[in-house]
Amino acid sequence: MDPSRTLQQLLFRGLGTTSLVAERLRGVTQAWVSSGRLDPSQASALVDDVLASLRGENPELEKQTERQVERNLDHLLQDLGLARQREVDELRGRIDRLEQQLRQKQSQLEIPD
Repeated sequence: MDPSRTLQQLLFRGLGTTSLVAERLRGVTQAWVSSGRLDPSQASALVDDVLASLRGENPELEKQTERQVERNLDHLLQDLGLARQREVDELRGRIDRLEQQLRQKQSQLEIPD
């Protein structure tokens, strides 16, 4: 299969999915406006925010999601008793510093012949 064709199909599917979500979201918000559950200005703002998020134009939401994923991952690793790479790196650094201090103390205690 031609890789460029596959990429094109994926892009079209993504665009189609985004369009479908936008249509459904507009329908739902219009129903909420009709029932009085949502103000018309809030409806348009909600649609705009969701569509901006789908297009990757909402960095705050992305940061918030990233922080939540990090917290969940930290909890999972902690529950499994595993260390994250940054924790392992930090411990290696501490070990290196302690070994250096130990060598310095040993060299200070050695008496020259």
